[in-house]
Amino acid sequence: MTRYEYYEEMKALARTVRAKHDITGPRVTRTNLRRVYKAYGIRFDLRSGFKNLRGAYFNDEFGPCIVVAKALPEDPRVFTMGHELKHHLVDRDTQGFQCKFENVGTDPVEIGAEVFSAELLFPEAEYLALLAEMGVTEGTCTAEHLARLKHDTRTTLSYQGLAKRAEFMNLAEAGAFDGVQFKKLEEQIFGKPFRRFRKRGPRR
Repeated sequence: MTRYEYYEEMKALARTVRAKHDITGPRVTRTNLRRVYKAYGIRFDLRSGFKNLRGAYFNDEFGPCIVVAKALPEDPRVFTMGHELKHHLVDRDTQGFQCKFENVGTDPVEIGAEVFSAELLFPEAEYLALLAEMGVTEGTCTAEHLARLKHDTRTTLSYQGLAKRAEFMNLAEAGAFDGVQFKKLEEQIFGKPFRRFRKRGPRR
């Protein structure tokens, strides 16, 4: 099997998981993935104190377990949960995985987990269809398009993931989004998000 075939197989697996567990649309949350974990009998643990580790998967005498760094922001946390789910579905006969930030771009097994998670969170077909509705064609995707896509869908696929996919699919030139501060751009277009604050009672 070539790398391309392997990665396409991981995408197909992600779509199967979405269908099996009634996941629809481009917004996948921790709650969605915790439900999937429960169906597969996977223990889940958020842990503090990790330095270079995003997450880990192992299968011991107590069964399969996925651990994710508690310090990760929401989008990377959900993405890592998807990444580790691939290890359970495909790689669980091994001794386990410690998924560090630096080993993602070199190991085909880790890249496969990234491909799986991206497709799980936001399928390519839906991504292309929504950008096409915005008028995006080959080589015309801008940072503003991605900011609108992120805002309108509330997808948990990060801006980095959205941008990387646009470049990979030739919707934008390589490096087109280098240096773009997407959060600031989103605020410029849509304004700062409204946040509710709980009223605190009087101190006793």
